[in-house]
Amino acid sequence: MGINSERDIEANLQIGPTDKGMVRLFIEAPGVEVPMDFDPEEADEIAEEIRAAAKAARRVKG
Repeated sequence: MGINSERDIEANLQIGPTDKGMVRLFIEAPGVEVPMDFDPEEADEIAEEIRAAAKAARRVKG
């Protein structure tokens, strides 16, 4: 499975701070729960990557 492979799977994404000072991405799909914890600096880097991907997707769509 790659970035361009489509799947017919529903999942929920929750994002928030933990009580340990981390940022958690929590992904939940039928039968699967994936908690991913990042320190705030890593979370900032991920946010920048998401913004860059959104900008690139706009160019493809546009």
